[in-house]
Amino acid sequence: MSMNTGRNMIKRILILSVVMVFLLCSGAARIFYLSIVRGEELAFKAESQQLKDTEISAMRGTIYDTNGNVLAQSATVWNIFIDPLEIDSDEKRNLIADKFAQLFKYDEKERTELLKKTKAQNHYEIVEKKVENNIKEKISDFMSENRLGNCIGMEQATKRYYPYGSLASSVIGFTGADDQGLSGLEAYYDEELTGENGRIITAKDAVSNEIANDYETSIEAMDGNSLITTLNQSVQYYLEKGLRNTLEEYQAKGAYGIVMNCNTGAVLAMASLPDFDCNEPYKVTYSKDKKAIKAIKNKDEKSKKESSVVQNQWRNFTVSDTYVPGSVFKTFMASAALEENVVTLDTSYTCTGSINVQGWNRPMYCHYHAGHGTQNLTQGLENSCNPFFITIGQRLGVHNYFKYFDAFGFTEKTGIDLPGETLPQYYKEEEYGIVELSSASFGQTNSLSPIQLCTGLCAIANGGKLLKPYLVEGIVDSNGKTVKKTETKVVRQVISEETSKKVCRMMKSVVDNGTGKNAYVAGYRVAGKTGTSTKLGESAAGEGDKYIVSFAGIAPADDPEIAMIVIVDEPNQDLGGGALCAPIASEVVEETMNVLGIEPKYDDDEIKDMSKYTPNVVDRSVEDAKTDLTQSGLRYVVIGSGDKVVKQCPTGAVTVPASGTVYIYTDNTQKKMTTVPDFTGLTVNEAKSLAQSHNLNIEVSGNNMNSGTVIAFRQSEEKDASVEQGTVVTVSFKNTQSVLD
Repeated sequence: MSMNTGRNMIKRILILSVVMVFLLCSGAARIFYLSIVRGEELAFKAESQQLKDTEISAMRGTIYDTNGNVLAQSATVWNIFIDPLEIDSDEKRNLIADKFAQLFKYDEKERTELLKKTKAQNHYEIVEKKVENNIKEKISDFMSENRLGNCIGMEQATKRYYPYGSLASSVIGFTGADDQGLSGLEAYYDEELTGENGRIITAKDAVSNEIANDYETSIEAMDGNSLITTLNQSVQYYLEKGLRNTLEEYQAKGAYGIVMNCNTGAVLAMASLPDFDCNEPYKVTYSKDKKAIKAIKNKDEKSKKESSVVQNQWRNFTVSDTYVPGSVFKTFMASAALEENVVTLDTSYTCTGSINVQGWNRPMYCHYHAGHGTQNLTQGLENSCNPFFITIGQRLGVHNYFKYFDAFGFTEKTGIDLPGETLPQYYKEEEYGIVELSSASFGQTNSLSPIQLCTGLCAIANGGKLLKPYLVEGIVDSNGKTVKKTETKVVRQVISEETSKKVCRMMKSVVDNGTGKNAYVAGYRVAGKTGTSTKLGESAAGEGDKYIVSFAGIAPADDPEIAMIVIVDEPNQDLGGGALCAPIASEVVEETMNVLGIEPKYDDDEIKDMSKYTPNVVDRSVEDAKTDLTQSGLRYVVIGSGDKVVKQCPTGAVTVPASGTVYIYTDNTQKKMTTVPDFTGLTVNEAKSLAQSHNLNIEVSGNNMNSGTVIAFRQSEEKDASVEQGTVVTVSFKNTQSVLD
């Protein structure tokens, strides 16, 4: 072998060795890169291709009222998806697209989008979320009929339902697309209501088909806990009914109310209107807002306005906003002054219509500019006399005033179990001068939330104890086991039991003799206080002053069970809390007492005017029927010439007003009919006379004083309705005297 040949051989070996070493190093580097640098990523990809992980949605806990009525609950629905890689022909694609377009009412654009999804290069494309079971069953039948089991799939999910729609919506709230609570109790208790999702993990072969159940692992879903609230569905209904009627009638900005058990702090009802349907929270509900949005021509402005309105519907004014309470606050001033012995029930003051306050360059006026004359403390509260309470505040002094302002809870949040509770806006003790104290003494200057006022009112009602308000009385797990129970929490003793009773009696006198007459309910001794405050700085140029009016109530006054606050924000007429809010309170008190099983206690005058149960005289002789009706204090009209009663109106066991008339038929003569007149705007006597002329019985509800300012505003039977003669029509009356107290 020549020397050159040997050298070439060595060179080739070296080159080969270098190549081999390079290849070995490259392979090692590749292995290092794949196993170490991208190891976790690739392992995850491999696992995802070998395993199918399906999530099983947990049920969100149910929300109940105090009697077990369902206010919010979750139900099983279905997410529908397709596997594009299994849809191997245009025939299948069009078949699926046509069926889904039919079921979900797709337009041509939406159908085209679905066709694009059927051609995707993956195994999972979601088509529809949260599909109801009836649609899911139709899809199942379609899959079976056309052998599309591998092409279409379904995943279990949950959907939130609210059986009563808008009832207590500002309290309950609603959930988002991911089932997370976005407002109200749904948000505050989101962690308790949310369960833990389960999973089913299934092995797949090389072509992504599922392997037998031997390779399947499942983890059960754990449903969320449920809430037992303090809300009473019936009380909530009547509160909202009264607020909604007033909101619409007076085209107000808002109407709000709270009813609490004054002895426990439990909230029986809470409403903030305009409200929303929990099932459709993004839909505008209030007619006034709908008109305002419709009037806007600019598309962007319209969208902005609609968004603002919807956000406002979600807002719970009773907790998240404050207002200047006006004369309602005088109940707390009276409590503090009596407790500190700076006044007695016999303390008198002569009101001339205004009072001069040092440092204020003009008089501070009473709402009654002519003046109330000489009055004692109870009469001062009945008349809602501003100068009287200014003098009381000055006697009390800044330090004692602020001591009770703080003690009633007006310097801090109540801690109620709802999101977004606002802080009060108030002057601190060192910021008060004689002018600020005088203004604050009749309910101006400071701004408080309705829940603070209602909680403070409970302290006046229950013997002086400030309680922490609450909405959830218990939390139970999916097996019904109690996880948490709320106990009544006494924050502090604010006033003595003796002072509490005195102020309740004074407030009862406000309803019996003063500005709160419209809150009267026969047999239930309602105590209350009206209030009106000007919304300073909120009126545009050329507008009159804007008002917010309210009524604070306690019932029964001699043994309180409930306290309430009712508020109407910016009504379109200059009417005070006595005219607008007290009638709502009257209806709520009457219904709440019935719901709570509290028996009425009638005085002699009430017994005299009480309705009577109609005796059943059917099948009795005409003479016996006449005797029975006369002995019951009722009049009668006999129709027909028979000697035996075959039917009557009103029927037996129906209540008829005192001295009412019963129509008795002695043969099968056709029923005598009459037309219901319009009682709106009539006085009590005028309405009674009109009812008699139409052969109707009239039941007087609400303020029953025979006065030119007490007029009918609502009736149980619509005007022009055709009813049988003798029918009982309930007509509600209220005092509409324009008193901005």
